[in-house]
Amino acid sequence: MQSRRLGSTGRDVSEIGFGAWAIGGSWGESNDEESLEGLHAAVDAGITFFDTADVYGDGRSEKLIAQLLRERDEPLVVATKFGRRASEQAVGEFTYEHLRGWLERSRESLGVDTVDLVQLHCPPWDAYYTPSVFESCERLVDEGLVRAYGVSVEKIEEALKAIEYPSVTTVQIIFNIFRQRPAELLFEQARLRDVGLIIRVPLASGLLTGKFSKDSTFAADDHRSFNRHGEQFDVGETFSGVDYDTGLQAAEELRALVPAGASLTQLALRWILDHESVSTVIAGARTSDQVRDNAAASELAPLSESTHATIAQLYREQIAPQVHQRW
Repeated sequence: MQSRRLGSTGRDVSEIGFGAWAIGGSWGESNDEESLEGLHAAVDAGITFFDTADVYGDGRSEKLIAQLLRERDEPLVVATKFGRRASEQAVGEFTYEHLRGWLERSRESLGVDTVDLVQLHCPPWDAYYTPSVFESCERLVDEGLVRAYGVSVEKIEEALKAIEYPSVTTVQIIFNIFRQRPAELLFEQARLRDVGLIIRVPLASGLLTGKFSKDSTFAADDHRSFNRHGEQFDVGETFSGVDYDTGLQAAEELRALVPAGASLTQLALRWILDHESVSTVIAGARTSDQVRDNAAASELAPLSESTHATIAQLYREQIAPQVHQRW
């Protein structure tokens, strides 16, 4: 497992991280024992960066990571998020008192005195134009409750505004073969400002694993079932906002590009890693096999120029018309 520097945090983290949304909820039924086995498999594979949020299973995900921290001695970096517990997604809810309260809950759930990284969890648009929100986060750092803070965003424009605040150390954003626009401007600006880039939804909610078909079904409590049109949160979080049938067809065409001995999952993750501005890719997993498949992408050689060109053409022709200007 290779490591990369996480922006101005100064921390080195594994280039493949562990995204813990799926072990908390909204991805169908999960088993805590199986999830914990997956977390241990991640550490065994060299993964040192774990990303969660206070609302993933109402703290369930954080508590599983807390158990991992108790059982392993390796130096791990844990990032969580806050803000989605607000009674309404309005900037007036993002006060120091509320942020402090949400962070205290995460500290308790994670079993730590100081959280490594906390991220504003896709806050409302007005928050990016409200300096007091970011000043409150700075205060939490100054008080020693958290080592650094960043922002998890939906849109590139939000990210570009967020990194105008010099204390923002990281940006978490969706970037994958089906969501390529961040590489155009954001990556350059993040590099210039020494902002770490945490990539989420790297497999487009599983579309880029190649394991789905038109007959695939998802549980009622799986966001791939209940949020296909943005019923509960931004539709871009589900299948990266790509129409399911379009995504299936594109994923099928990508199979021809998979290097010998590799999987489509590894191709998709390697494509992201070929962008040097990326700090870490938080691939979701619930089983040990999924974890090992994800981690192996770090060992895969960079993709050829011809492969990148073919992927770029596929994106332009089939995917970009649906998503490019939206996020």
